[in-house]
Amino acid sequence: MKDYKKHKFRFNPYLEKLYQSDEPLIIYKVNEGYNIYTHFSKKTILTNKNIKKFFKIFNKKQFKHETDMMIGFFGYELLCNLIGLKTSNQKKSKFYKGIFYKPETIIKIRENIKIISKHKDKQLKTSFQKTQVSSPFKMNIKFPKYQRIFKYFSKKIREGETYQIKICTKYRNRSKINPINFFWKLMKVNSSPEAFMIKDKDYSIVSCSPETLIDKRGSNIFTKPIAGTLKKSNGLNKYKALKFFKNNIKETKEHNMIVDMERSDLSKICKPGSVKIYKKKFVEEYKHLYHYVTLIKGSLIKKIDLQEIIKSMMPGGSVIGCPKIRTLELLNNQENEDRNIYTGSFGFIKYNKDMRFNIIIRSILNFKSFSEISAASGVVLDSTAKKEFNENYIKAKSLLELYK
Repeated sequence: MKDYKKHKFRFNPYLEKLYQSDEPLIIYKVNEGYNIYTHFSKKTILTNKNIKKFFKIFNKKQFKHETDMMIGFFGYELLCNLIGLKTSNQKKSKFYKGIFYKPETIIKIRENIKIISKHKDKQLKTSFQKTQVSSPFKMNIKFPKYQRIFKYFSKKIREGETYQIKICTKYRNRSKINPINFFWKLMKVNSSPEAFMIKDKDYSIVSCSPETLIDKRGSNIFTKPIAGTLKKSNGLNKYKALKFFKNNIKETKEHNMIVDMERSDLSKICKPGSVKIYKKKFVEEYKHLYHYVTLIKGSLIKKIDLQEIIKSMMPGGSVIGCPKIRTLELLNNQENEDRNIYTGSFGFIKYNKDMRFNIIIRSILNFKSFSEISAASGVVLDSTAKKEFNENYIKAKSLLELYK
């Protein structure tokens, strides 16, 4: 993956005006560099009532220009409700269930900067947001409580109700952030394949998510489950990390279960026999850790509905557990706070119905003067509560460091 470091942080007068304006915008990491989407002509706030209507608009639109698309996110609760699951026992923060935007401007940051827009001469109102931190981070679950939930889920695993389950912990502080500064700072130290940032008038999201959940191009669909995490240390490299994963029974079990589940999810929407392992068990490197990854490909059933693809693939299994539906029920009964964006999905749907979505992890949500960072690690029979609790911190560390 090319990473044009000498270009992506270079001063550009138009970008600087945009960054320091009150204009809502989205930055998205793509294979060749970054895309910035802005000058939104439409903003759709999703609810349980209008979600089906949202998918239908793609049956009526034509794809003629690169801006013929909607880009945004589905929250965790909305995705659960879409497949008939409730989260009624949880404390709600009243954050949006999902928002999608219709961009009229795309700025491509590659070796050069290219602006595709009819609005690039629009007057921009300066509105610089300085980061202000008013309180230290606190966890919503201390270790004793985490250990109790861990023991309960371990019991459910022994009883055969689930084979793997992910416990979510949150770090929260009182703060206002400059999301653009946070995003580029994060990209310098921990650039990830599915990283993104959303800045709107009343909220922002900064994410270094590594996992592609859906990559649909025509009738072909790919998914890239990540299951397996190893903390970096001196003397460790990608080759040694791969050897560790292959020789570790717990990590191998976890990985195989998630790969099998996502193959099953794909099989519901793909032609019989078309779902195949495209690239098996390889390692991706990040700032603080290594991940164990597999790439899966399938051929979609002819004229498959967009909503059916979303319902089959989301929420992404690698950050939920296995089997998906029963595991989601257990999680929603035990977790006493809503997940908001965490383990939802960010991405785009083009008017030709091509789409790409990640799983929202490694993310900061800043809303109502609070920042929220969530992390989760997997419970299987070979897990220990202390190791999984500590793994959550490792996953959140690069985001927590932005506030220093």
